[in-house]
Amino acid sequence: MADIIKHQGIVENINSSHIKVRIVQTSACAACSAKGHCASADTKEKIIDVTTGDASSYQVGDRVIVFGELSIGMMAVLWAFIIPFCILVISLFVFMAIWSDELLSALCSLALLIPYYYILWLNKTRMGKKFSFSIRPID
Repeated sequence: MADIIKHQGIVENINSSHIKVRIVQTSACAACSAKGHCASADTKEKIIDVTTGDASSYQVGDRVIVFGELSIGMMAVLWAFIIPFCILVISLFVFMAIWSDELLSALCSLALLIPYYYILWLNKTRMGKKFSFSIRPID
């Protein structure tokens, strides 16, 4: 069970086999009992799109649990942060070796991230199949 990410949520919308669930994402500080006296408490509401075959068994307003594998989160961090960081750092060193101009090298390194994120955006349907969540009602 340690390899599963779980969040409680409320069904917001049902559209054929797609269910939109609103979850409240809290940081560790937001769950603390002293959060009322601290300025670092952080909560965010997010809408999660869940594809399921039994969407007809849910109603808007139902309380549910949305869950996914921990590996999904790790893979998302890899694609969204680690790979772009590596591209940025490696290209910066390569451009600095070629031009010896820091500003131009930095701008070109940042510009390389544009096609990277564009390619990710083009593959969003394929990646959406890999990064999927499941749902079950709260008993």
